[in-house]
Amino acid sequence: MSYKNILVTGDGNIATVQLNRPNVLNALSFELMSELVNGLEELDKDDTIKVIILTGSGRAFAAGADLAQMSQATPVDLMLGRRFELWDRIRKISKPTIAAVGGYCLGGGNELAMNCDMIIASEAATFGQPEINVGIIPGAGGTQRLTRVVGKYKAMEMILTGKSISAEEAYRVGLVNRVVPPESLMEEARKLASEIASKPPISIRSAKEAILKAQDTTLEIGLDFERKAFCMLFATEDGKEGMRAFLEKRTPNFKGK
Repeated sequence: MSYKNILVTGDGNIATVQLNRPNVLNALSFELMSELVNGLEELDKDDTIKVIILTGSGRAFAAGADLAQMSQATPVDLMLGRRFELWDRIRKISKPTIAAVGGYCLGGGNELAMNCDMIIASEAATFGQPEINVGIIPGAGGTQRLTRVVGKYKAMEMILTGKSISAEEAYRVGLVNRVVPPESLMEEARKLASEIASKPPISIRSAKEAILKAQDTTLEIGLDFERKAFCMLFATEDGKEGMRAFLEKRTPNFKGK
């Protein structure tokens, strides 16, 4: 498919989706978000793709919502529009997603990165939720996801002051997986993606579902979900192949079955 606001490329079993509005710091317009979600869902249905990398362009991953567009919205527009539905659909992507963040990652951009499963950050990246500075608050999960990741006190400071933090601080508070030199950003993201792509796809999907469940429910319900997923994997060919290969001291040949 062809898109106006994103670029989609493939490299073997890894796909890269690049936000492509660098002239406005990849501001997340409704059109960009619609294309992004459609693109991610198409890749999610493609059996040849195992991992998806999401990245920005120019000086930003994404510097937030498109305020020129959003400033004209009414409460009814926001409630009845499909904007929040798009964010919910991103969360339902079953394949692992890695955000490769260089430059500004603010507001909706930070919320988008947190919607991914892992975050690799450039040393030049900055993260924040500055919505308070324009009289609103995060609306795409920022107050909820950031609090779960960095804790109440740090989330309070970031959201109530609107101040950004560096990539190094983001790493210290657990917001990103690792920080790398700018020139190594995509290489490191692809290296991580390649490692994950080598694992059995059904197990990867089950593990992702179970980890996300841990954020959404009680420990008891989460443990029940994990145990059922664990048992189900014993019915897969990859499960049998993985254990057999281990016992035979050879590299497993996973087929996603």
